[in-house]
Amino acid sequence: MRTGEILARLRERIVGFAASRVGRDSAEDIAQEVLILLHERYAHVESLDELLPLSFQIVRFKVMALRRKAARRGEAAQVAAEDFPLPDGRPDPETAAAQREMRERLIRAIAQLGRRCRRLFALKLGGMGFAGIQAAMGAPSINTVYTWDFRCRRDLLARMGGDWELRQ
Repeated sequence: MRTGEILARLRERIVGFAASRVGRDSAEDIAQEVLILLHERYAHVESLDELLPLSFQIVRFKVMALRRKAARRGEAAQVAAEDFPLPDGRPDPETAAAQREMRERLIRAIAQLGRRCRRLFALKLGGMGFAGIQAAMGAPSINTVYTWDFRCRRDLLARMGGDWELRQ
């Protein structure tokens, strides 16, 4: 038998053996690596009787190396993306409707508040602290701002119906 025929038959056997252990895609790669190794390092081995056990021993080593590499990288415990649903990030329709209704109630209630309360809420929503609000609104002390904040929140709650949650 010619060397080309021997290598073609050997490749079929290597792919079949490796595929039974690691899958078809990896088996093709392993077979390619084994044939390259046989060509480069074991060119002196020509008989099929010697070549066959040698190639299967190399395949076993390659399969073990592939498994060690997969375990080291954590590939063995991976879950396919198709099997694991990714979160949408958006709220479900019921939650979105409840949030929209709450926002509308809040906007209507804030529109009914006095000018000082609206400005206080605007500054708070802008990220300003109580000391900054004191300076911005010209309050004589920070305790005055605390009092204004308490009264404005109480007034807002009353205008929203006495509760943050909408009762059905």
